[in-house]
Amino acid sequence: MFVLDRHGQPLQPTNPAYARKLLRSGRAVVHRHTPFVIRLRDRTVADSTVAGVQVGIDPGSQHTGIAVFTDHDGSRTGRYSLQLDHRGGAIRDRLASRAARRRGRRSRNLRYRAPRFSNRTKPKGWLAPSLQHRVDTTMSWVGRLIRWAPVTAVQVEKVAFDTHAMSAGRPLEGVEYQRGTLAGYEVREYLLEKWGRMCAYCGAKNTPLNIDHLHPRSRGGSDRISNLALACIPCNQTKNATPIEEFLTAKPALLAKILRQVKASLRDAAAVNVTRWALWRALETTGLPVVTASGARTKWNRSRTGAPKSHALDALHVGELKSVTAWPWAVLVVKATGRGTYARTTSDRYGFPRLVRPRIKVHHGFQTGDLVRAHVTTGKKTGVHVGRVLVRSSGSFDITTRHGRVAGINHWHIRHLQRADGYGYLTQKEADRDA
Repeated sequence: MFVLDRHGQPLQPTNPAYARKLLRSGRAVVHRHTPFVIRLRDRTVADSTVAGVQVGIDPGSQHTGIAVFTDHDGSRTGRYSLQLDHRGGAIRDRLASRAARRRGRRSRNLRYRAPRFSNRTKPKGWLAPSLQHRVDTTMSWVGRLIRWAPVTAVQVEKVAFDTHAMSAGRPLEGVEYQRGTLAGYEVREYLLEKWGRMCAYCGAKNTPLNIDHLHPRSRGGSDRISNLALACIPCNQTKNATPIEEFLTAKPALLAKILRQVKASLRDAAAVNVTRWALWRALETTGLPVVTASGARTKWNRSRTGAPKSHALDALHVGELKSVTAWPWAVLVVKATGRGTYARTTSDRYGFPRLVRPRIKVHHGFQTGDLVRAHVTTGKKTGVHVGRVLVRSSGSFDITTRHGRVAGINHWHIRHLQRADGYGYLTQKEADRDA
């Protein structure tokens, strides 16, 4: 548990049992609900012994592991574990959907607005929003940990993936790096030879063939050569934007044959390669010593300590260490959910306004997403309900708990536990050493 002094300065973290003892005795109050932070009433940093902690980071494309630990001559003890779930995929889909709607509106007989991309310049070091989000959310949580714990150093894994070798499925040497899948071919010529000059779905020959995306572009598919196939015009129009798994549900043998020729996506590896330097430069701005290490070192450390594979435990094993004495039994899963949208209108599938949202987000002091406790003493909803609130201007709110949604609770019965901060929280059991 994180501990602050009476002035809000971080002290050495403590264990949950001692935190409960401090709260029961009245020496401390709850400063934050999730992650749980207490603030002492009778202690300052000057009156305390603060040894300091370090933060380990295992960056990833979809999940980032963060560990807070103490280090005594290379022997580490885990104090707190986080798994940060990014929403880069959702950001990419939202931007693609917005771009498609704008293109659709321009192609119809509507008031024309010329594209504005030609007069915009990108600054040096610019990252796509879905990639910048990974850096920003990681830095946001590093900043929070610095406010709640006496962080003295940051250990980060700066991993680099060889995407060319991963695509080939074997080690490459010398000139092999210059010869990719399309070496000596054009795209259509390669696909004609790969698929036997016939439709990949129905086997039709001697007919015009179109290039089809196995995983549709509108659903996150790429133009990578392994995601392309040949399809006759009827099959191509019938499949449209349907994923290959749904389109060939009735033909499992053909589906398995096609999927054997599809290579694994390199999107996650590419995202980590692009953001690793941006994350390192951002960590340098904290003013703390930043120590980088390779992914191979992390894997070797885990093999020596016998720790299972998980994002938080990888963060605990980043860098140089002799041993790991213990780690937390639970990990806090932090899912980036966003803070809503600036748009006050909801559009239909064609991009036109469908309904208008209220211009005010806060009603009776509450906002959708706040963590609240409702104590209802009478009626069908009698009891204590803890969860996220969905507000209405009428004052009749819904609360989503782990058991389901409770509708129609008056705001007079509701008290704040924590304001909405753009994240959802879930505690799950950490991997066991003997698992």
